[in-house]
Amino acid sequence: MKTKMLCAMCVLLGAIFLVLPGYAQDFSADMASFSAEGSFTGKIYVSGEKSRVEMPEAVTISRTDKKLVWVLMPNDKMYMEQPFNPRTAASTREKMDGEIERKAEGNEKVSGRNTVKYRVIFELEGKREEVFQWIDEAAHIPVKTAAVDGSWSSEFKNIQTGPQGGELFEIPAGYRKMTLGMPDMNDLLGAIGN
Repeated sequence: MKTKMLCAMCVLLGAIFLVLPGYAQDFSADMASFSAEGSFTGKIYVSGEKSRVEMPEAVTISRTDKKLVWVLMPNDKMYMEQPFNPRTAASTREKMDGEIERKAEGNEKVSGRNTVKYRVIFELEGKREEVFQWIDEAAHIPVKTAAVDGSWSSEFKNIQTGPQGGELFEIPAGYRKMTLGMPDMNDLLGAIGN
């Protein structure tokens, strides 16, 4: 059950972060998100091509520079490693992958910030997608991102701009890598030989 919940959160995060543009500056924020997989709140930290999302049961670190995503399970002091994938890792480039069109639809205040609402059309893996983004133009931060059909959204609150500590984007000392599937044959042969 715990693994299923972690997988659902990773899918939701992938959908949310897939549409985030690049950031001109580092920041942290509280995050509230919902989708068919569920609702959650968390904390996000962003520094260049790195992001970290902290939720009650897990922490997801996306490292596009290493083409890796780590899912940390603090209660178990374990982590899973996944290859970088646009659907499961934060894309923090200035322009969305596969962006076809970006059209301003007006100004709105979101989470106490002045934003410009955009309708963004992009193509990913041969499928055309549309989202709304509310961008704080002064800070270049997407305060809110939502599917046009209303199936999911994510909003940042209490945004704090400034440098983020490098340790936020690394696996903490003492964490063990969790492996799924078949055990390592070398470990099995070593155990038989002892």
